[in-house]
Amino acid sequence: MARGCRATSGCLKCASDFQRASRGAATAEIHRRPWHAACVCFVCIMRSLCFLLLIFVACSPPPCDGTRQPYRDTLACSEQFAGQAARPQDTALPLALTVKTVLTEGRLYFQDSATYPTHRDFAVAQLGYPRGMPFVDEYLQPQRRLLLGAVTRYEGPDVWAYELAPYDTASPEQVAQAFRAIQQAVYFGRLLRLHVTSPEQQQRLAGLNGDIPTVTSDAIYAGTSYQPLNLGTTVAQVRLTTAQALPSEAIGPRELVVLDRAPFDISVVAGIVTAEPQTPLSHVNVLSQQRGTPNMALRDAPSVFGPHDRRWVRLRVGPFDYSIEPVSADEAEAFWREHRPKTVTPPPPDYAVVALPSLDEVGLSDLPAIGGKAAHFGELRSLSRQQPDVVRVPRGFTIPVHYYRQFVHDNGIDRGLTALLVDERFRSDGLYQRQRLEALQATMLAAPVDATLLQTIEARLARDFPGRRMRFRSSTTAEDLEGHSGAGLYSSTSAQPGDPTRTIERALRTVWASLWNPRAFAEREYVGIDSLQVAMAVLVHPAYTDELANGVAITANPFDAIEDGFYINAQLGEEDVVSPAPGVIADQLVYFYFHSGQPTTYYRHSSLLPVGSTVLSRRELFDLGSALDAIRGHFATRYRQPMDVEFKLTPDRHIEIKQARPYPGRGL
Repeated sequence: MARGCRATSGCLKCASDFQRASRGAATAEIHRRPWHAACVCFVCIMRSLCFLLLIFVACSPPPCDGTRQPYRDTLACSEQFAGQAARPQDTALPLALTVKTVLTEGRLYFQDSATYPTHRDFAVAQLGYPRGMPFVDEYLQPQRRLLLGAVTRYEGPDVWAYELAPYDTASPEQVAQAFRAIQQAVYFGRLLRLHVTSPEQQQRLAGLNGDIPTVTSDAIYAGTSYQPLNLGTTVAQVRLTTAQALPSEAIGPRELVVLDRAPFDISVVAGIVTAEPQTPLSHVNVLSQQRGTPNMALRDAPSVFGPHDRRWVRLRVGPFDYSIEPVSADEAEAFWREHRPKTVTPPPPDYAVVALPSLDEVGLSDLPAIGGKAAHFGELRSLSRQQPDVVRVPRGFTIPVHYYRQFVHDNGIDRGLTALLVDERFRSDGLYQRQRLEALQATMLAAPVDATLLQTIEARLARDFPGRRMRFRSSTTAEDLEGHSGAGLYSSTSAQPGDPTRTIERALRTVWASLWNPRAFAEREYVGIDSLQVAMAVLVHPAYTDELANGVAITANPFDAIEDGFYINAQLGEEDVVSPAPGVIADQLVYFYFHSGQPTTYYRHSSLLPVGSTVLSRRELFDLGSALDAIRGHFATRYRQPMDVEFKLTPDRHIEIKQARPYPGRGL
């Protein structure tokens, strides 16, 4: 080594050569020298590296402090964003983190959004905002003290968005001021987009300069890979299949079914995962809520769950994320011992009522005689008489459970039922059970109906609904109950006197036989309902033959416990909302009926309409909101949960209500 360096001066010359090369001097001269002349010695190299390391350390910025603060003026790094962020209260779009912002007197605050989950909490605690002053003015008044918003990171679509509340009336100038201030104060400024959260806001902000980039709710939703529908945890055996193949497969109650899309219905299962997004109001999801089993959508579900096919796993579906882990068969058995379904006890049928009461004569107290659907319909008719311009409900009548029992007794079906339900093979063999139930239904569909009853119904229709096509709807004593919806389990059909293909007899037999639909029977068994103690009534009212739109709504905002509103799905004509055809999407929105200006947030738009169009007009949406408000108030004293409401838009553009029942909820 001494020979290579010879003297300190040699090392100094080496350093000089290195400096010249670093300044851009040609290095060929150094390479042409003999090895000892180039001073390529270990000591020199290490000294040079140490020198560069010292320079790097001295010039590097200090580590970014992500400690949570009551507020920050800037967000300089990802650690600071995470430190100030919280999961948003609105869970309609999952996989998101948000930091609430306040701009006042030229100063920007990124508030601690976990400690202060609302703007008001922060303003009172940190800015001295008077507790008694109406805070809503800060969203609505032009001369507000505070400009309120949030910066949200949507992980699925990889979007940074600045958002205002859907009902915020900030001017284009105010929004532009806040957006530019935030853009300059955050490390992701060039990626920031303005997310307009309601059509009303879109119209108000039409005057924004084109240099403010935007992103739509549709784009965020389309890029979201995970959709939680019913929250909870299950332990089950994974079963990969398709919605098309599902009806021909025997699926057990301890299986986690992974599908390409949501099916129209499904037997009792431990959980559901679909690759396509679902609507929270689908029958499949309502059944999941009723059962207390998790339900989610995940765009790459087959690849994620494929390695677990036919294996036991623990699946947790949360509001913002999910987890899946393998478990043993012993762990699965222990889970099911601890999580037996809650038993449901419906009221015993009342067979004493033999009249065909009008819907104006019945209510919830008559449920044992006329079933859950007809009893709730009677309540709606009562509300309609009180507020005829707000809640429109068609007239009709009911055929009590007395006539179902008469039908099964007169045809000897009741004796076969008793023997069937004690058959050990029927209880243990799923395929055999389905075959026997379908054979029972075939017998019922071929059995005669009492002639006197048919004559009575025909006379009633001729008197009250001459020439009308009528809808005969299922109404069992074990549906539309609090804690047991029964959504989609039974069958309804139409009838019209004089039409040989739509006879009253056929309609009655169809509805009565649907009490023994295999999936309906399995659902009752799951919650411990004795099917011999359940009876079928029939709800009769005019059929809708030319509706302009139909839909389903919840009299609450299931995604946000603070921002009250109505969640609505609406679609054109008779196109199914809760179980649409593949690729067909309905309008899905939250209507902030109780806020000033009554704004809406559309998460998805109907695929059957041009871009920018909506199924319901503003006036129709207001009419629907008014009806939902009245329905919520009417049933509030009876139920502790919101109502699931079905509606139609008639040819004269009136909203008519066709059903209301307790909504099971979203899970944990």
